[in-house]
Amino acid sequence: MESTVFATSKTRYTPLPSGDQSKYAAQSVRALPIRILTVGKKRSAGIQLVVDEYTEKLKHYCPVQDVRIKSNPKNARDSTAQIEHEDMAVMGLIKSNEWVVMLDERGCDVSSEQMASLIAEAGNTGASSILFCVGGPYGHGRQLRERADVSIRLSSLVLNHEIALVVLAEQLYRAWTILKGQKYHH
Repeated sequence: MESTVFATSKTRYTPLPSGDQSKYAAQSVRALPIRILTVGKKRSAGIQLVVDEYTEKLKHYCPVQDVRIKSNPKNARDSTAQIEHEDMAVMGLIKSNEWVVMLDERGCDVSSEQMASLIAEAGNTGASSILFCVGGPYGHGRQLRERADVSIRLSSLVLNHEIALVVLAEQLYRAWTILKGQKYHH
């Protein structure tokens, strides 16, 4: 069984092979605040309801902040300019001591157990919080790609940014139940 290795600019993170129990399950883990940054239009009421539900559940484990940046903030007509403007807006919100996880269709596959380990390991980096970045319709810009500590994908399918946000919120909650040894995961 192979394990995925996440090479980062600040740390080297090696999650467990897929399917293995998190080595942090039911242990004390430093609960870093989580910020979820999404680029996109106003969310549909149904999506917002699900995101709010998981955000409330996550708050039992760690502080959570849901941040949204308007897609195409300068109303650029071409996709390259749109990506650049979104990239600048995202970079303006990243704290210098945050551990940045970029969600990207070309990122590393992670299992639920690996996501739990990723969250636990982030507490060992010295970061003040974890930032998960969900891109807009054309993906992430160059600056974020260079700044990100880890790049993951939630599925081998390309997901709409709203669906990616729901999947991410649920997986963050699942990761914390794994870390706490609670029943939700199985």
